[in-house]
Amino acid sequence: MSLKTANIPGSMSGVPDGRMQAHVGPLERPVARGMLVVGFALLTWGAAKVSVPLPMTPVPGTLQTLAVLLAGAVLGARAGAVSQASYIFMGMAGLPVFALSGSGPLYVLGPTGGYLLGFIAAAFVVGSVIKKTGGREVLPAALAFLLGAATIHTCGLAWLSVVLGDPAAAFRAGVLPFVLFDLAKVVVATGIHAGYLRWKPATES
Repeated sequence: MSLKTANIPGSMSGVPDGRMQAHVGPLERPVARGMLVVGFALLTWGAAKVSVPLPMTPVPGTLQTLAVLLAGAVLGARAGAVSQASYIFMGMAGLPVFALSGSGPLYVLGPTGGYLLGFIAAAFVVGSVIKKTGGREVLPAALAFLLGAATIHTCGLAWLSVVLGDPAAAFRAGVLPFVLFDLAKVVVATGIHAGYLRWKPATES
């Protein structure tokens, strides 16, 4: 009398359910991914409150760029951009999430409005570059973060030029004071990302 093993899901003859689930990393689970999107929006909020007013510029120095870069690296292009859009929507809804005092829809028309929109674009750029390069080497990751920071400054400079009515003055006020500070954030982001990749479960790679 021969016995045939049924191909029952989860049995030894089929593909075990546990093995199938093991290849689904935490970032691929909708609930966990949604929580991380909200988490990075809140992280950007917290980074905005580490604010240093600088002379001769309406743009304060903050840690927001670091939060934005890491959002794109950890969440990927789309989810990273969504996290930053969520941050901006919180401020437009009236929550005190921005670096300067004030909130609401009109806030984005102020001098820092271009930088805020640049957060969305920068997270998308970082996530896209890391995905294309694999993101497991230091130099490609550093390049992604550098491009992300440049994206924020490009968007910020474009709108600040409109607000001030003088592109040269906008460059002096909105870019030059932050170059070294943002390069330091790129270095820190690269180090944090390298550490994250060492911790990240192999099932997510």
